[in-house]
Amino acid sequence: MHRRFVLIAAASIVMSACATAQMHTDDQLNAVAQSCGLSFGEVMQDASEKRLLFLVRSEPSAEQRACVYRWAHRGHMHLVLVNIANGPAS
Repeated sequence: MHRRFVLIAAASIVMSACATAQMHTDDQLNAVAQSCGLSFGEVMQDASEKRLLFLVRSEPSAEQRACVYRWAHRGHMHLVLVNIANGPAS
């Protein structure tokens, strides 16, 4: 009986580690962006790699990064920060 419980517990842990990311709609991503103090279109996801969530912004604050990271983590995604340059260096 004890062995069966251990096997069931181990199997459930393994299964939870295999959770997959889902593709989110633009409305969902924009809602996340707004809730984290970002603008529309600054949080993106690519259908070819659903496990990656992109934060595209010039110098996002630590709070903004942390907010998007928490949401990505809950959705089994990895956050990728893309820092956009404001223009050419002079």
